[in-house]
Amino acid sequence: MVIQRIQTLLLLLAAIVMGCFTFCTVGQVSTEQYTFALSSLGFQYEGIATDGAPTGWFQHTWFFFTVSLLGCLLPLISIFFFKNLRFQKQLTLVSALFAVASLCVALTLGYNTVADSRVEWNYGMMCAPVIAVVSLCLAWRYINRDKKLLSSADRLR
Repeated sequence: MVIQRIQTLLLLLAAIVMGCFTFCTVGQVSTEQYTFALSSLGFQYEGIATDGAPTGWFQHTWFFFTVSLLGCLLPLISIFFFKNLRFQKQLTLVSALFAVASLCVALTLGYNTVADSRVEWNYGMMCAPVIAVVSLCLAWRYINRDKKLLSSADRLR
């Protein structure tokens, strides 16, 4: 019924890239006393604790994890709505918004959470939402192309 070709691969690419962004460390925040690993789950103390130094999580960021995980799951869900092109297009746009939001939240957390800190970003992971947005925009374009092709085929009958 619907032609779903390359947009399925583009949506899958966006889901994989955002999944990597969700579950990997995106940066390192350094203060004079501690170094924290920044991931979507929060800030975690790095290194081996000695002389009663704290270990574990400094701060959880469940909102960052939720936004990033939705940016990963929505492209996967939209792959399976190939029979409803309008809803698939809407999910694709919402997925792109979540990818941009997760990048903005990561930047905001990295620069504003810990006072007097230095941030070193994992640029491979910070490019992931940008790659996801580009692939989602291309998928949206191909979904529109398929919709036009199907509507022109309906006119011929």
